[in-house]
Amino acid sequence: MTGTTTYIAFLRAVNVGGRTVKMERLRALFAELGLGEVRSYIQSGNVFFSTAGTDRAALTARIEQHLEQALGYAVPVLLRTVDEVAELVGADPFAGVEVTPEVRLCVLFLSEPLPAELELPIRSAKGDWEIIGATPGAAFTVLHLRGGRMTTNPATTFPKSYRGHATSRFFHTTVKILAAARKP
Repeated sequence: MTGTTTYIAFLRAVNVGGRTVKMERLRALFAELGLGEVRSYIQSGNVFFSTAGTDRAALTARIEQHLEQALGYAVPVLLRTVDEVAELVGADPFAGVEVTPEVRLCVLFLSEPLPAELELPIRSAKGDWEIIGATPGAAFTVLHLRGGRMTTNPATTFPKSYRGHATSRFFHTTVKILAAARKP
């Protein structure tokens, strides 16, 4: 569609903690809002759509309100354009981090920038995660597994002064989401 922007909606709290929604239903909810070319990728709440609307805050609020009304619980929505995700991936935020069976790389999509007083990199007291960098819209977290398991939810690794929402995707999954969003 000419004159439109393609967004990727990264949804938090979808298909976790007993809150299950089939992707077919989720796509239908986005289509009900008049959004075009609605598609989804895997079951973790990644929805692609196009719109001529340019007010991202209003669009986010509209989607969140519709999802909460339809699903019965709040679903924070973090919108990024395909170009923004491509720029993030292209910046290679984890360059130099050695991936091992005990290391996972996560992108945390943020609704608000991290607090200015937060000095990066920052590491947890237990050493199970570290935020190695950030942009206003994303934080880059290295998870150190214990016994092959994640011991923390990366979206909760921020200081209590952080008032926004975050949702995490593994970096390799973010790369796949971008590739899927670019397909016609």
